[in-house]
Amino acid sequence: MKNSPSLVVPLLVLLALFATVYAVQFEATNNAQGTSGGALFDQDIGVDYSKQIMATASDFIWTTFEQEPNDRKSVDLVTLTIVPKLQDGVVAATSNNEIQYSAEYITDSGTVKTDFDGVLYHEMTHVWQWNGQNSAPSWIIEGIADFVRLKANYVPSNWQKPGEGNSWTEGYSVTAYFLDYCNGLMSGFVAQMNAKMKDGYSDDFFVQLLGKTVDQLWSDYKAKYGN
Repeated sequence: MKNSPSLVVPLLVLLALFATVYAVQFEATNNAQGTSGGALFDQDIGVDYSKQIMATASDFIWTTFEQEPNDRKSVDLVTLTIVPKLQDGVVAATSNNEIQYSAEYITDSGTVKTDFDGVLYHEMTHVWQWNGQNSAPSWIIEGIADFVRLKANYVPSNWQKPGEGNSWTEGYSVTAYFLDYCNGLMSGFVAQMNAKMKDGYSDDFFVQLLGKTVDQLWSDYKAKYGN
């Protein structure tokens, strides 16, 4: 049976789209062998599982950010390196498309694989999120990364609870729960904020998207939880 031209063209388009989406390569290396954390990584996590989570996290982040392939950062390779330790007890750090993860933390964490997954979702968000051409404040960057971790249901026990915190600028879980509140006011709020951050950053994004200043929204958020 001959292929219909009307079917062949859409198929080629779909194949091209598939190739674009999955063109990213993920690599993981354990450079902490000989340490207890490095041994735990090999025993409970492993390189193959790490690469799987990096790919799964990327798909989740793109969906959370409501991004089509052309909306995303142009990244060909993301690497994860398990290192013996990071400075000042840092759990993990991301620079450009390279993630370093502390084997020392793997030793100290109670639920090794669950903690690993949650941290990796946070760090993979740093790979894919826009940063306002380096103008976005750290609390927004870290807050969005923890927002993604929150939506992926990887909430650790040491996070502050919804409604807690003295300022939306505290970052991490405090800002993440505040952004989740804003996202509840308008579905896709965080996705649209991230899209705006491709070219720059301004607190006025809150006004543009939700019609209120960020300080007004924070007051409303705190009032919801009885301050």
